[in-house]
Amino acid sequence: MLDGRRGEIVELARQDGQVAVEALASRFNVSVQTIRKDLNELCEHGVLTRTHGGAVFPSGVENVEYEARRRIAAPEKAAIGRATAALIPSSASLFINIGTTTEAVSQALLNHSGLMVITNNINVANRMRIYRGIEVVIAGGVVRGSDGGIVGEAAVDFIRQFKVDYAVIGASAIDADGALLDFDYREVKVAQAIIENARHVILVADSTKFERTAPVRIAHLSQVDTFVTDRCTLDELRSIATASGVRLVETSRAA
Repeated sequence: MLDGRRGEIVELARQDGQVAVEALASRFNVSVQTIRKDLNELCEHGVLTRTHGGAVFPSGVENVEYEARRRIAAPEKAAIGRATAALIPSSASLFINIGTTTEAVSQALLNHSGLMVITNNINVANRMRIYRGIEVVIAGGVVRGSDGGIVGEAAVDFIRQFKVDYAVIGASAIDADGALLDFDYREVKVAQAIIENARHVILVADSTKFERTAPVRIAHLSQVDTFVTDRCTLDELRSIATASGVRLVETSRAA
């Protein structure tokens, strides 16, 4: 869906915050009707939000529909997944929480053996359960229909039963001051329990998260041990990582 022209439209909207029908028609040398069709389909899938005369990239307190989020920065998320999996040895225990980037990590971990994976993400559990060398433990609680995330106090209590080697967490947004943010306070409570009960916390987030905001605070960058991203575009975050002893892994630099 996001190949070719539509992929470029999404990237332009991400960079500029918005796109206009007339300008896109001129840029791609197609009719305004073709562009309107592109925008309508992108908006139907939640990738963009329609406005009069164009569309905007979702931001602020507006979350992006989950399947659409899987497609945004998909190559970058895959690279982050591979880099994160390389940091986790076989026979380790780990938490993996909700998110499209954490799901990319779970995909990259499938060749590991002897893993014990505790998760509140049904998508992660379903992917990993069929692999003989991986034991999957899934949290109980309220299942969020939009993304298969398990949230609520029951999930928090469940997580607190464990003390694991690694935690892989995501965030919907990262502020320049180092705040890690999300949209659902119930999900945040689970993420906070995960951070508290892991020996080594790995934050995974692509660089589009620096351009968004969300209302609920998960934690601060200084509370994680390793931050894996495609590229750190904010000098403030780089300074916080250095001052706090957070290892910064940028997959674009390794490429």
